Amino acid sequence: MNHAAGLSGMDEMMTIEDTYDWDKMTRALAEQAPWWEPGTASGYHALTQGYLIGEVVKRITGVSLGRFFNEEIASPLQADFYIGVPDSEFSRIGDLVPPPNSDIIGGDTAIDSIAAKTFKSPSISALDSRTDAWRRAEIPAANGHGNARSVAKIHTLLANDGYINGQQIISAETCRSIMQPRIQGMDLVFGNPMAFGLGFGLIPAEKNTRNLCFWGGWGGSRAIIDQDNQLSFSYVMNKMADGLLGDDRGNLLTQAVFASVPD
Repeated sequence: MNHAAGLSGMDEMMTIEDTYDWDKMTRALAEQAPWWEPGTASGYHALTQGYLIGEVVKRITGVSLGRFFNEEIASPLQADFYIGVPDSEFSRIGDLVPPPNSDIIGGDTAIDSIAAKTFKSPSISALDSRTDAWRRAEIPAANGHGNARSVAKIHTLLANDGYINGQQIISAETCRSIMQPRIQGMDLVFGNPMAFGLGFGLIPAEKNTRNLCFWGGWGGSRAIIDQDNQLSFSYVMNKMADGLLGDDRGNLLTQAVFASVPD
């Protein structure tokens, strides 16, 4: 959950078609030696995190992560979000407009580093998202389809101790545990200091004064969960910027939102 498994990318060169093959991807990850000692550092698992977590869910529940998410989270909340989109919803999907400098996540690089290897295999283009095969596939770290309203609604669960619309869907204990720091230090993929709770980024412990977690996505998306104010914020877009963790569009909206709530 904290990008610390040492499997941020894959030694085997995977094509975009391979990413649609769940068994091939999880088998290759199971056979691969970690790139660093698990638990000693974080390194953003850009695409592999979804397969690693999804396979755990599948082995416990017997169903795919996309189906589990739909049945246990999205449907009870009536959240308009899919991991693996039904064909009937394709006409509602907006095409991504690639970032200015490269349509490949992580950019084009020949440098032999953990960061470069992470994005080298699997290598994903923003234009891949326009295909039917991508939309049907379950790539939980990359191809969830929804809108800002649905993302915020889902995260409202975590902002409100797992309780929404008269339903206790996640335990309050699990929701609170998200804010507990799990690992902190220089992220081997981002090349910047990062702190992680249970799957989300945290403000570093020495600067953290509130129960707040966040994440951002390639192109500019942003999500923030503030448990102290029972607030969930989301910004999504289809016109992409270059950054991997959000950009000024979402950042400025975030600043405006938090200027209106207590510290």
